[in-house]
Amino acid sequence: QVQLVESGGGLVQAGGSLRLSCAASGRALNTYWLGWIRQAPGKEREFLGTIGWSGPGTGYPDSVLGRFTISRDNDRKTVYLQMNSLKPEDTAVYYCVADVNFSKNTDGYQFWGQGTQVTVSS
Repeated sequence: QVQLVESGGGLVQAGGSLRLSCAASGRALNTYWLGWIRQAPGKEREFLGTIGWSGPGTGYPDSVLGRFTISRDNDRKTVYLQMNSLKPEDTAVYYCVADVNFSKNTDGYQFWGQGTQVTVSS
């Protein structure tokens, strides 16, 4: 069992930056891929990327590639989503997710946080 708690959401102007944090707790966290998924109003969920125990974030979709970066601090049991050059279309609820298997599918994650709202104004 893994518990995930996101923080850092809020309102930001277009072109700005925001960093989301996700505190993870549970056993054997080193066996889990930690990732981010977002859902905008009226749209399907979108996978944003994931990161293993070691190595860089991976799996970024074209919509965020070069603007979003996932990192992980294993000592702090925290995964981050650094978001730069934000656009109004990035407005969504952002979820931290975890699973023992690597996946780029929004249905491929067993554990989910409660989500944090990010709103980008134009």
